[in-house]
Amino acid sequence: MTLIAILLGTVAAGVGSVWLAAVLGMAMLARFTQHMLSLAAGALMATAFMHLLPEAFESQADAHTLFGLLLGGLVFFFLLDKAELWHHGHEHHHGVAEGLPNDHGHDHAHGHEHGHADHHDHGQRSGGWTVLAGDSVHAFGDGILIASAFVADMRLGMVTALAVLAHEVPHHMGDLVVLQQTSRTRRAALVKVSLAGTVTALGGLVGYFLLEQLHDYLPYFLVAASSSFVYVALADLIPQLQKRLGMRETVAQVAWLLAGIALVSLVSGMAHSH
Repeated sequence: MTLIAILLGTVAAGVGSVWLAAVLGMAMLARFTQHMLSLAAGALMATAFMHLLPEAFESQADAHTLFGLLLGGLVFFFLLDKAELWHHGHEHHHGVAEGLPNDHGHDHAHGHEHGHADHHDHGQRSGGWTVLAGDSVHAFGDGILIASAFVADMRLGMVTALAVLAHEVPHHMGDLVVLQQTSRTRRAALVKVSLAGTVTALGGLVGYFLLEQLHDYLPYFLVAASSSFVYVALADLIPQLQKRLGMRETVAQVAWLLAGIALVSLVSGMAHSH
């Protein structure tokens, strides 16, 4: 009975939060793309600095080790981002070579256009693997937390699953904004984040059988996930927002960034208090 409750709770928290975020966020994305980028940057940074890292450093884990893991995670996701850019560039190179036009004048214009488009495309397409990797690690840790709560008390497990669902919604809104830029369609972005959300159930299943062994490793899961969110926010989203804008647009951009931080901080604070 406890195992079934853990699986239901982790699926509801991991996948349900993604679909709820999609309902709330995708309708706004088409009309307020730049604003949603600001919201996503704020939400990702707040998730890392206001929720995951404080929980990790409140544990008995050595601070030097956690900071070292945070630094190592940033370097790892930088290299992962490089691999993603190389992969897309390699695909683009083969595509152009196979479809090379005969007209030299058109070829020059076409190549010049692709030079600009490809550079812009690479800037837009980076960060997808990093978000999914961080989401998966974060979801696995959430699954362990939910499993430990259900093992302790069934009602505590239900409250914990609802709390995880609630504080993941604004975070997944940010994820969907990032994945929308790296995927061909919104549906593909939703499927990718949903699959990462299912890792919550895996974490719950593993946590049920290996709770005592994995509990001490939770701070390291939290820091590893944090490094991905910090990297995506600072390396991918913030540079896209650094444009010369009018005063009104700048104020709106900052307001949405702060709204993302406030939303995650508020929901995380409520979940932590419960």
